[in-house]
Amino acid sequence: MYESSLIYATDANDEVLDEAKSGIFSIDKMKDYTINYRKSGGLASFADYYTARYDSVIMDNSLKKNIVFSNHNLVTDNVFGEMDMIMCRNVLIYFNRKLQDRVLGLFRDSLRPDAFLCLGPKETVRFSSYSDSFENVAEKERIYRRIG
Repeated sequence: MYESSLIYATDANDEVLDEAKSGIFSIDKMKDYTINYRKSGGLASFADYYTARYDSVIMDNSLKKNIVFSNHNLVTDNVFGEMDMIMCRNVLIYFNRKLQDRVLGLFRDSLRPDAFLCLGPKETVRFSSYSDSFENVAEKERIYRRIG
């Protein structure tokens, strides 16, 4: 499935994008990343995907081959493209209600019909102007599907 996928990794902060693009991360973070990998159903050893060097790890380049890193600002930019899934976790909680509504409209317009929106555990589409545009797929996990 990964071979036929294209992933857009976006952020408004170029330094964050550069770090992600480099694939070099602190070894201190790997324990949490490994736990998350296991929880998400990862079967192989997570260590198979990186090489440890001193206090850092270098992710295998094969993991980045289908990722496009791009600057995109949810506050000022418009629709990014026709997406099958958008994962935006723990960002909306920092926005006021008006900005949350704008961003949820941006997500709706960026998603294809029947595509998925994944939010953080304290975020919801329920109180937005766009709540009728989404159906709840998994309440606890905050996964929604765009209607029509």
